[in-house]
Amino acid sequence: MTSTTPDAPAEIRPATAADVPAVRAVTDAAYRHYIPRIGVVPAPMEADHAADVAAGRVYVTGDPVVGVLVLVPRTAPREDAQLLLESIAVHPDAAGKGAGRALLAFVEAHARALGLPEVRLYTNALMWENQKIYPRYGYDLVERRVEGPYDRLHYRKRLPAS
Repeated sequence: MTSTTPDAPAEIRPATAADVPAVRAVTDAAYRHYIPRIGVVPAPMEADHAADVAAGRVYVTGDPVVGVLVLVPRTAPREDAQLLLESIAVHPDAAGKGAGRALLAFVEAHARALGLPEVRLYTNALMWENQKIYPRYGYDLVERRVEGPYDRLHYRKRLPAS
């Protein structure tokens, strides 16, 4: 999939084992500034990036990598089928250049390709920037739920049948 934004990275591809250090670096750079605000290390920073890459859940964009997605398809039970956008990260140096927009478009296209009717995601309640972004892309707030040390807002976007 390619982006139509000139400044955005053109290709989004599955991550390889060689990408793991870049996945970690981009994720850490994108989330590190939230630690003082939320009082804990954001979950994406503590993820097992090598395991996620090996499982085929990670997609990257840029050369060098500037954007990262972690996607988890959930197909059972069928009435709850969805693509979970577990993490999206754009390196701060690439912010505002279209990488995030291209990554979100890829998420929807990937869900459709898998035959999944919706995308779900969550964000920390104190990451207020995200609360402005996701509704602009058609995501609806579903619920607020505390999960361990994380106070999360859960969103979903139902995809039209093709």
